[in-house]
Amino acid sequence: MTQIRLHNSKTRQKEVFTPLDPENVRMYLCGPTVYNRAHLGNSRNVLMFDVLFRLLRHVYGADHVTYARNFTDVDDKINARAAESGRPISQITEETIGWYHADMDALGALRPTHEPRATAYIAQMVAMIEGLIAKGHAYAAEGHVLFAVDSYDAYGALSGRSVDDMIAGARVEVAPYKKNPMDFVLWKPSSDDLPGWDSPWGRGRPGWHIECSAMTDALFGPSFDIHGGGTDLMFPHHENEVAQSCCAHPEGGFAQVWLHNEMLQVEGKKMSKSLGNFFTIRDLLDQGIPGEVIRFVMLGTHYRKPMDWTDRKRADADATLRKWREMTADVAAGAVSDNVIAALADDLNTAGAMAELFKLASAGEAETLKASAQMLGFLTDELGGWDRVDTGDHGPRIEALLIERAEARKAKDFARADALRDGFAAAGVLVKDTADGATWEAGPNFDPSKLNEL
Repeated sequence: MTQIRLHNSKTRQKEVFTPLDPENVRMYLCGPTVYNRAHLGNSRNVLMFDVLFRLLRHVYGADHVTYARNFTDVDDKINARAAESGRPISQITEETIGWYHADMDALGALRPTHEPRATAYIAQMVAMIEGLIAKGHAYAAEGHVLFAVDSYDAYGALSGRSVDDMIAGARVEVAPYKKNPMDFVLWKPSSDDLPGWDSPWGRGRPGWHIECSAMTDALFGPSFDIHGGGTDLMFPHHENEVAQSCCAHPEGGFAQVWLHNEMLQVEGKKMSKSLGNFFTIRDLLDQGIPGEVIRFVMLGTHYRKPMDWTDRKRADADATLRKWREMTADVAAGAVSDNVIAALADDLNTAGAMAELFKLASAGEAETLKASAQMLGFLTDELGGWDRVDTGDHGPRIEALLIERAEARKAKDFARADALRDGFAAAGVLVKDTADGATWEAGPNFDPSKLNEL
C-alpha cells in the first residue's frame, strides 16, 4: 500500500499518515460562511482537500473515505447582509450555497460525503455546551456561555502561541462578563429580530467555533483523522475547536492530523479590495477563463507555500491543457503513473505531480497522461469542451483574412499584416504560423464581432 506522508501542523513535522481505522478514513474541512460569493482564495483549501480526497480514495478505496465540509449558515455577517438587503436569511443562505456549489463544481472539485449546515446541529451544540459547563470548562454569564481558557492547560499548543502572545495578537472582545479576556463565546443571546433557538440560557444562537466541534463529533465521533483549513484559521478558530472538543471528550483526541494551506496573492500582492485585485471565482469564470485552467494554476503551487495568481500562469495553463486535451482526445485512460502517486503521497506535492504530467506529455505517453491527469482532476469529461469554441459560420471569414495576411506579407505591406495580426488577437483567434502555412483556432474569449473591424 502507498505510504502517505503529511505535514502535521500539530507536531510541525511531516509524518507517515496512519488512519485510526483504514476501513473508515475521516477528514473534515472548515467550509464557508454563506453570505457572499467565494473569492479565489477560498478555493485553495477546497482544491487541496479535493486532491487529498482523491488520493485517499485511490489508496484506501472510495467506500472507505468520508469527507465532511460544513456550511456556516448562522452568523452575524449573514444577519447583517439580511438587514442591509431586506431579504430573508434563509433566502440568502440558500442562494449562496447554490453559488458555492456551482463555482466549486466548475473547478472540478468532488462534492464531499457530508455537507452539514450549522443550523441542523443546534441541539448537538447545546448538549456539548451543557457538558462543558458540567465539567467546569465553561460558564454562563448574562445570557452568554463562555469557554474558560484557563481550564485547558494545552490551550495554544496548536498555533504555538503563549496566552500573552494570543492576547497581544488577537482582537479580544472586552466584556465585563468574561473571567479572562481570552475566554470565547459558545452561546450568545439573540434579540427578537435575530435568529435564535431556545436553550437553558435563554433564546440565543451559537458562537462560531462550537459548530465544527459539534458537527465532527456527530459525524465522526470524538476522534478522527484529518482536519484542515487556511493558516488564517489556526488561531483562534482551530485552537478553540481543539480546546472545547478535547475538554468535552477527554477520551478522544479530536483531529489526529492538521493541514493548513498558505494564502493567495495576485501578481505578487495580497488580494484585497483596496488594491483593486480582489475577484471571485465567478468573476474569472464570467471572463471566459475555464474552471480547469483555474484549477491548473491553483494546483501548480504546493499548498504550504503562498500561491501567486498571475495572468502569465493562466495563459500557460490554457495552452498546456489545450495540448494535453488534443493529445488524449482519442485514447482511453491507462494506469495512473506511480511517480504521480508518489508525488501526491509526499505531502500533497501537486507541483511535483504536475511536473510528472509534463514528462508524460513530452514522452508521448497519452494513455498514462490521461489517467494521471484525471487523478489530479484534469482532462475529465465534466470539465471538457472549453477548448473547442463554436465559431459558427465565421470560419470562411477567418480563412479569407489569413490569406489576405499572407498576401500582405508577400507584398511587404507590413502595416496591413500587423493590423490583421492585432485584429485576430482582439477577436480571440489564436494563429500559429507553421512551415505548411498558418493554422488557427478560436480561443476562450472568441468575439467574432471584432472581425468586422478588419
